[in-house]
Parts: sequence; C-alpha cells; structure tokens
Amino acid sequence: LKLLVNTSRAEASAILHGQDDRLLVIVGPCSIHDPKAARDYAHRLQVLREEMKDDLLIFMRTYLEKPRTAVGWRGLISDPTLTGAEDVPRGLALGRRVLLDVLSAGLPTAVEFL
Repeated sequence: LKLLVNTSRAEASAILHGQDDRLLVIVGPCSIHDPKAARDYAHRLQVLREEMKDDLLIFMRTYLEKPRTAVGWRGLISDPTLTGAEDVPRGLALGRRVLLDVLSAGLPTAVEFL
C-alpha cells in the first residue's frame, strides 16, 4: 500500500507540474456513507483506472466528513451508524478501514481534511 500511495503522489505531482501529459481525475461520491458500496465502487473504478492508465490518473474521492453541512448528516467519521448518534472513535476506525480497503483494491484515494 505504501508503494501505491508514494507512486500515486509522485504521478499526481508530475501531472500538476506539467511533466506528465495525462489528466488527473478525482472521481467518486460526495462523501462515503456506506462502506460496502464504497468498496464495490473502488473495485469497479479500478477496472476503469487500468483501462485508461495511459490517458488518465484516477483517484477515488473518499471524503469521510461533511464539514460544510450545518444541518443533517455530518459524515462517516461523526456518525458512522447514520442514526444521528455521534461516535467519532468508531467513525475514525471505520473510515481508516475504508481507506485501506480502497487502497488494497489498487486505487489511490483523495480525501479532504478541514
């Protein structure tokens, strides 16, 4: 996983600095709310990533929070059970597991921390 993370970061940097002519694409849901669906999406996206690797560098958007949401669900980290009950320790553990699972599928992740 470390190799995937380091290689993907280097490739993204090369694209952003004009040293790689591929397009950097960050694609995925607004935020992760269903870990099982996220894993399924990652496996499907990995197939596309491999098919398009000469033209695109695909990262999966894996946002685990909704920091700009004032009303409603605040994200997987804050409310992993989708019940309104805050459980940050459980949410952090679940979020980490999702990130590791996406990486294990061979797909780099893009997250937002505010």
